[in-house]
Amino acid sequence: MLYRLVHPEARQRAIEAVKAAPDGFICRISEPTRSLEQNSLMWSSLVDIANQVVWHGRKLTSEEWKFVFSASLKKQEVVVGLDGGFVVLGQSTSKMTKREMSDLLELIYAFGAQQGVKFNEGSHSQNGG
Repeated sequence: MLYRLVHPEARQRAIEAVKAAPDGFICRISEPTRSLEQNSLMWSSLVDIANQVVWHGRKLTSEEWKFVFSASLKKQEVVVGLDGGFVVLGQSTSKMTKREMSDLLELIYAFGAQQGVKFNEGSHSQNGG
């Protein structure tokens, strides 16, 4: 069961659910994950970057740029892949909190500004928190 703690009744229901839960159950309290607006802003911005930036001699897809930015934000590690090459040990953006997604969007916009990217109208208006 998921409880969004937005008013006293929701908190009370969560408390009651914890009290009634059998031994061995798990309770997790966490920040909300990214919003749909943040996700939309991220993809719009990544498409703009993918269309306008050549990175070390090659064009990357918006999906590849997502990996680059999320790895940079999280200071991720790189390991040798099973068949050679390298694999970035990253975090899924769908599991990011609103605050983490806001930080990711700021990183994307800062990089885009350094590279002279012209973002489509609306993609840089807010970072969707």
